[in-house]
Amino acid sequence: MAARTHSRPHPATTGGVHIRLPWWALALPALAFIVLFALILNPSDAQAASGDPAITHLLERAQQFLAR
Repeated sequence: MAARTHSRPHPATTGGVHIRLPWWALALPALAFIVLFALILNPSDAQAASGDPAITHLLERAQQFLAR
């Protein structure tokens, strides 16, 4: 014989805590993601300063790995 389950007459609440984010709290991270993604897709647009050749070599290897 199956046991009966008791259902609640109303949905459970979280205690009345409501958090409301301003519009820029979502827009700025989204904009940063889009800009960084665009730089990954077209790295010729990035004007990076000349750095240590080892770091440049490491970044080139990472780019080749991601291009596979």
